[in-house]
Amino acid sequence: MTNIFQTFLNYQFLGNSGKSYLTSLLIFLILLVVLRIFRQKIFFHLKERAKKTKTEIDDILIEIIEGVKPPFYFFISLYFALYSLKIPEKFQKIINSLFILIIVYQIIKSFHISLNRISEKIAQKEEGKEKLKKEASLKGLFFLIKIVIWTIAALIILSSWGINVNSLIAGLGIGGIAVALAIQNILGDIFSSFSLIFDKPFEIGDFIVVGSNNGIVKKIGIKTTRIQTLQGEELIISNKELTESRIQNFGRMRERRIQFNFGVCYETPLEKLKKIPEIVKEIITNIEKTRLDRVHFKEFGDSALIFEVVYYVLSPDYSEYMNIQQKINFALKESFEKEKIEFAYPTQTIYLAKTNQ
Repeated sequence: MTNIFQTFLNYQFLGNSGKSYLTSLLIFLILLVVLRIFRQKIFFHLKERAKKTKTEIDDILIEIIEGVKPPFYFFISLYFALYSLKIPEKFQKIINSLFILIIVYQIIKSFHISLNRISEKIAQKEEGKEKLKKEASLKGLFFLIKIVIWTIAALIILSSWGINVNSLIAGLGIGGIAVALAIQNILGDIFSSFSLIFDKPFEIGDFIVVGSNNGIVKKIGIKTTRIQTLQGEELIISNKELTESRIQNFGRMRERRIQFNFGVCYETPLEKLKKIPEIVKEIITNIEKTRLDRVHFKEFGDSALIFEVVYYVLSPDYSEYMNIQQKINFALKESFEKEKIEFAYPTQTIYLAKTNQ
C-alpha cells in the first residue's frame, strides 16, 4: 500500500507530480471549508452584532457578504489551488482572465448593493412628495455612477485580456465626441434634470405655470417632466425646456393676495360713502382664514365711484379662495341693500341744452 501511494506521489502527468495534484486538492478543500465556515459561523455572529449597532456601514457590509454566492467561493478556492500546479501559459491566462472577470463582477455587485441601500436610507428620512423627489434624484444620480463603474470594469477586463486599452480609449475619445454631438440634446435634458432636482424650483405635487401651459407636477424624470393639466391630460415637457423657461410655482404659495374693485352710484350720499370701508372691513374680518390689508375710495370712474379692496386668503388653495370671495360678495350685496347703497353699472347721462334761435 505504501509503495502504491509512493508511486502515485512520484507519478508525472502534464508536468506535475501526484504530490503536486494532492497538494492542490488539499488547498482547494481547505479553502472551501474555511470559506464555508466563515459563511455559516462567523458571518452569523457578525450579522447578530450588526443588529445591535446604529450605524448603517456594518449592515451594508453584511448585505454585500450575503450577496456572495457559493459558486464564488468554489472558484476562489479552485483558483488558488491551481497555483501550486504547473499550467501552460495559455491556460493560465484564461484562468487569470476568468478570475479578474468574477472579481470585478462581484465588486460591481457590491457597489450596486451599497448604492441601493444608501438610496433607500436617504429616501426613508423623507415623507410624501419629498420622498418621491429624493428617490427620483438618487435614481438619476446612481444611474450615471453605475455607467461609470461598468465602463471602468469593462476597461479592466479588456486590459486583462491583453487588449491595448490606451489605444481603445483614444479611439473611444474620438468616437465619443461624435456620439456626444449626436446626443447633446439628451445629455442636456439629463443634466437639466439634476438642476431641477438639486435647485428645487418645484416639487412633485406643485401646481406650476410654464409659458402658456399649467398643471400639477406628477413626475420628474431623467429626460422629461410630466404635468397633469387642469383639463386632465398629461403634458410632457423636456427638462432642458423647463430650466430655460420662467416658471410660476403656486405650490410654494403660503397665502394669496387678492385685490378687487367695486363701484357705487354717483348719487350715493357722502355719509353712506364713508360707511363703506367699515362695512367691508367688518365683513372680511369676520370670515376665517382672511387678513384685511386696506379698503379705499380709489377714484371717480366714468359711471361709478370706485372702491379698491386688498386682502389675503391664508391658504394657497384656489377653491378655498373662491369660496371666501363668494362669501364676501354675498355679504356686500346684503349689507348694501340694508344701507340702501346701490352698486353702479355702466350708464350714460345725456344733457340736452335748449338754445335760443
